Amino acid sequence: MHFEGVVLDLDGTVYRGGEPIPGAPETVGRLRERGCSLLFCSNNPTKDRAAYVERLAGMGITATADEVLSAGTVTTQYLRDHHADDRLYVVGASGLREQFAAADLHTTDDPEACEALVVSFYRGFDYDSIADAYDAGRDGCPFIGTDPDVLIPTADGMAPGSGAMIRAVAGVLERDPDHVLGKPAPETVGMAREAIGVPLDRCLMVGDRLDTDIAFGERAGMTTALVRTGVDGDGAVGGGDVTPDHVLDSVADVERLFD
Repeated sequence: MHFEGVVLDLDGTVYRGGEPIPGAPETVGRLRERGCSLLFCSNNPTKDRAAYVERLAGMGITATADEVLSAGTVTTQYLRDHHADDRLYVVGASGLREQFAAADLHTTDDPEACEALVVSFYRGFDYDSIADAYDAGRDGCPFIGTDPDVLIPTADGMAPGSGAMIRAVAGVLERDPDHVLGKPAPETVGMAREAIGVPLDRCLMVGDRLDTDIAFGERAGMTTALVRTGVDGDGAVGGGDVTPDHVLDSVADVERLFD
């Protein structure tokens, strides 16, 4: 097969924790030599594009800010498009708040003043977080999640992600979020199409999760490849509605699909 572009998930695919997946830097370099357009697409909302570029550089992977798309980037753009003048009550990390501030979005620390509730990954998530989110959202204001990842891969194993916090808040509000961004949301497909600059049906999506990465690739019309280095392994394949076109041991095997 010939692919004009490759979309790479990050956590669990290109790296795990602070270490690159073996062979990932070399694979990215060879994809560039092939002339492929690249997009690094993460559901981690806590870092801006510059932080991802710096992190990848520390692992020997060269990337530009324009080649990075994260759940934080997509959520920020969604809020600019639909809630630019609203007061946002945010349950989320400081890195997400900084992205909102850089985009001139309005946040409030007063749940009673909330006009839109945003819930995301937050290491300090506790009872007070749920109680305040309930106060913010109980009157029916828009409820937005940054991404659906319930579990995320770390160097020490799996850990709770944004989706776990979103589900907790949804439980007390007794309603689902109005919108959840990140992969596989259609908003992310649209931004990926614009960012990578080649038709998505001529691209390969590589990721470690069926419900986000592979579902995203299917929605976008890409060929999909699941890697065994993150969340989902062989046991998950065939057990649901989402099936990858290929299953690989790791991102280091991606070039096999070009032959």
